[in-house]
Amino acid sequence: MLQIKPVDSRQELRQFIRLPSLIYADDPVWVPPLILERKEHLSPNNPYFEHAKFQSWIAYRDGKAVGRISAQIDQLHLDQYKKNEGFFGMIEAEDNAETFAALLKTAETWLRGQGMQRVLGPYNLSINQEPGLLVDGFDTPPCLMMGHARPYYGPRIEENGYQKAKDLFAYIIDANFTHSAAMQTIVKRAKNRVTIRSLRKSNFDEDLKIIEDIFNDAWSENWGFIPFTEAEFKQLGKDFKLIVDYELIKIAEVDGVPAAMMVVMPNVNEAIRDLNGKLLPFGWIKLLWRLKIRHPETARIPLMGVRRQYQDSLLGAALALMMIASGQPHGIKRGIKKVELSWILEDNKGICDIIESIGGMVYKRYRIYDKDLT
Repeated sequence: MLQIKPVDSRQELRQFIRLPSLIYADDPVWVPPLILERKEHLSPNNPYFEHAKFQSWIAYRDGKAVGRISAQIDQLHLDQYKKNEGFFGMIEAEDNAETFAALLKTAETWLRGQGMQRVLGPYNLSINQEPGLLVDGFDTPPCLMMGHARPYYGPRIEENGYQKAKDLFAYIIDANFTHSAAMQTIVKRAKNRVTIRSLRKSNFDEDLKIIEDIFNDAWSENWGFIPFTEAEFKQLGKDFKLIVDYELIKIAEVDGVPAAMMVVMPNVNEAIRDLNGKLLPFGWIKLLWRLKIRHPETARIPLMGVRRQYQDSLLGAALALMMIASGQPHGIKRGIKKVELSWILEDNKGICDIIESIGGMVYKRYRIYDKDLT
């Protein structure tokens, strides 16, 4: 017998967080997230909940947890797009049509009851966190802040009337990529106007604000864009302050004015893969040693942007290329061999062309689905 129950207690939240370990128990590339981090992600301390409603549920079959889902309504999205659209997310479940149908129906019913007329997802929890369902690239581990899924998830969701809204690409590139002749020509033309600098540790808050401002401008016309709030970006900075390499966070200036930014993060998933989500009793020692002494061999670029005034221009391309190139020597010195650039909208031809010009290849694809609720 299948039952869907809302998550209302601390014990149920703990079960909700740990449920993926049952689904992926025999998946060799799954990386168990840190339980402490997941608790913080779903706690009232997450600034996301300052502008969003949230409800989650667990599916039980004969008393055993076999699936989960969440539903969210983001007031910032409603204000931005003037459409009654909500989201589902955090979906994990056994390979059973009944389980998927019941979970999705529960989330849809809750959203419909809140006046929503369309649902998109999965969003874990927002487009600025972990959006999309993995639909291609199941044979490699997920990178930092990117999702993983079983191959049956997509078909099960589609069986319930969902269709593709947008695909997101994850590119992989060798850290020691070569600079093409065209790349060198573009950079040479711009270098007299452009300067690249690293994040200043002594002016961390000031530079964090610059990065936030550039991001919210650069991405403002992208599909699904929602601006980071000041509280969300401060929390992001706080979360990453202890693990970032300041030499791998770049701000580009044109004629002395900040115009572009790039954030390269060590792939924490590589460092926590065998910790089974636990930092105690000795997991935190292993994590610190792997991040600060041994260093991960993989990294991810989760944030990158060029101000709108320079987009679709040679100077804009030069800014992106110069930032990537400026981080290359230090990254190689730290032992980085592969870098994931994600996520990239499938129809963002400009940035896709730039990444592919330096040898980047799409190695994972994530899908955002939608469904009419009227």
